[in-house]
Amino acid sequence: MQRLNKFLAHAGVGSRRFCDQLIAAGRVKVNGVRVTELGLKIDPAKHQIAVDDTPVRAEKLVYWAVNKPVGHLCTNHDPAGRPRAVDLLPHVEQRVYTVGRLDEGSSGLLLMTNDGDLAQGLMHPRYGVPKTYYVLVAGKPTNDDLQKLLDGVWLSDGKVKAKSAKFLKPQGNGTWLRVVLTEGKNREIRRMLAKLNHKVMQLKRVAIGPVKLDKLPKGKARRVTMEELKGLQAFVARSQEKLAAARARAAAKKPPQA
Repeated sequence: MQRLNKFLAHAGVGSRRFCDQLIAAGRVKVNGVRVTELGLKIDPAKHQIAVDDTPVRAEKLVYWAVNKPVGHLCTNHDPAGRPRAVDLLPHVEQRVYTVGRLDEGSSGLLLMTNDGDLAQGLMHPRYGVPKTYYVLVAGKPTNDDLQKLLDGVWLSDGKVKAKSAKFLKPQGNGTWLRVVLTEGKNREIRRMLAKLNHKVMQLKRVAIGPVKLDKLPKGKARRVTMEELKGLQAFVARSQEKLAAARARAAAKKPPQA
């Protein structure tokens, strides 16, 4: 069973908010009966869904790895008409979204899917999915700078830290670093390094969990392999189990209320 608006969104009808509007307006039918209950749950295998009397069928779940070039936006809607990452998948019939974002000036690996549950799990900051970046910074960071990245840097929206930070190689007056993050705040790496007085010149994401960019050409896409998908799903499942266990331990320690 799943919420009707979620089913409609996954089927490519529109965002969940838009689907709620369709339901509230009485434009959705379940087994031929008009419904207006926003929290209604349906079984896609047993119920026939229609919008404006047009049958709606569940989309096949798809998973793509994309090498985003600099200049492309991670949004499905841009009034200015700028290049979007989704434009790199013109051959994909399903309505896919990016899993985690890269800013316009960054490049590298994006995951794109219509699997909302997996996407939400991968983007959840508490699940800590590792994301690996190659970063070219101005100047030559010291060992102390890298340790500060590991210990944590205070930003306007809280303290953030890298899971791993290593030197790769010098390049001219700059230095390439390999940085692994498990959170996902907006422009996190750029802001962390700016605090250490090292401007980011280039930033490229090369891995998300078990999915690696490898030799995928810039601007091209490939299907996520079954092995990679199982790895992503397993990571999210383990994280959910750990969080549930931590909540249970915390609840057990609370003294009984009078």
